[in-house]
Amino acid sequence: MKLAFTILGSGSSLGVPRIDGNFGKCDPKNKKNHRTRCSALLSTKNFNLLIDSSPDIRQQFLYNKVKSLDCVFYTHQHADQTHGINDLRFFYLKQQKQIPVFANKNTSKYLLNSFKYCFKNTSNFYPPIMKLKNLKKKHTFLKNKIKIRSFEVSHGSINSICYIINNKLAYASDVSFISKKNYSKIYKLQYFVVDCLREEPHPSHYNLDKILKLINIIKPKYTILTNLHSSLDYQKLKEKLPKFVYPAYDGMKLIFN
Repeated sequence: MKLAFTILGSGSSLGVPRIDGNFGKCDPKNKKNHRTRCSALLSTKNFNLLIDSSPDIRQQFLYNKVKSLDCVFYTHQHADQTHGINDLRFFYLKQQKQIPVFANKNTSKYLLNSFKYCFKNTSNFYPPIMKLKNLKKKHTFLKNKIKIRSFEVSHGSINSICYIINNKLAYASDVSFISKKNYSKIYKLQYFVVDCLREEPHPSHYNLDKILKLINIIKPKYTILTNLHSSLDYQKLKEKLPKFVYPAYDGMKLIFN
């Protein structure tokens, strides 16, 4: 069974361009420099699993022609990963069933506090559209054809989640440090989609130098750099990267079994 992993959004928290139209050092003529906030979609025939609901999720679903949604997994509680949640209400109306949402304790608490109406009865007119579920270390879908493993990584002062799909692809869109004890979980994967905010160091994200050192250790076949800041022009970054390391762009698809 072929799986498609679509990088719906590849930009950092303010996107590229920023709200005032500023592209930073990115060439606005290159469409791959037009970056919405990070979300990703795992899909196969008649099944769509969303990772994070960025504030740009409506635009991302329209652009990628996503017509259905089966569940949502969250990496962490920050606004650029969660604040598009209300736009998912349509799929409850269309499918007439609550959407399962998987999140760790801190993210679940944030979602309940910030978007209570999505999960609890708060009005006679608007029933809850989602059902919150505990994130486990392993989840399976489609009779074990899709296997999702997860572990925590550091994202500055909080923890985020790295997801591993079918032991082929790892997705860690917001991460500043991965413990050596977890290297074996991401060793020699087919795809490693990982945070690379900018060239300069940052307390909450990998920068280019640190992520290149990491991939020399864990040796993925292909590495895709996401959560890209406006200081990283797509073409200039691509030209300086080593073989089999690529900048992400919105709509980028990775295919695997």
